[in-house]
Amino acid sequence: MIIAIDGPAASGKGTLGRKLATHYRFHHLDTGLLYRGVAARLLADGAPLDDREAAHRAACDLDIADLDATRLRTAELGEGASIIAAYPAVRLALLELQRDFARRAPGAVLDGRDIGSVVCPHADCKLFVTASAEERARRRAREFAAMGAGPSYEAVLADIQRRDARDGTRSNAPLVMASDAVLLDTTKLDIEAALQAAIDIVDGSANLAQG
Repeated sequence: MIIAIDGPAASGKGTLGRKLATHYRFHHLDTGLLYRGVAARLLADGAPLDDREAAHRAACDLDIADLDATRLRTAELGEGASIIAAYPAVRLALLELQRDFARRAPGAVLDGRDIGSVVCPHADCKLFVTASAEERARRRAREFAAMGAGPSYEAVLADIQRRDARDGTRSNAPLVMASDAVLLDTTKLDIEAALQAAIDIVDGSANLAQG
């Protein structure tokens, strides 16, 4: 079974993806880490983020096993990931990597921005997780504060708004809600309520498939 979760930055899709994978005992992949990993390689090599050839080489050499979520989850790499994710060659290089992961038994949960629309268009269940930009900024600012980072709420909100605009308007695999996805707005939900809503959606999809 493949569960595809899409949505904008800080909507809660990553947390839901991990918890759904635990609940169903499936594999989980935060596909955003792939793009963060490519951005991290560019920065480590001293290459600018607009070096498309270097980004493509880094994407081709990427190994999922090497991705360190703690190290990669920074504001700088989030911005870098959003920039290089617009490069068609990078997306193509990472596409089969994601599809191979999705085929893992007994099932997989993938979260990102084009999972239901491009990576796994035939996923068994598709969720589009969102929340207001203001609520997403509050969540992300709390995450940074917990890590000892200091971006202000206003700076985080501005960053999220930039990323929303870039992700939603890029010509290659933009952030869109697949026509057969179920919308889950988490603006007023805590994580437990959001998780239960997601489980209900997945279970409902599984029941329909069996029927």
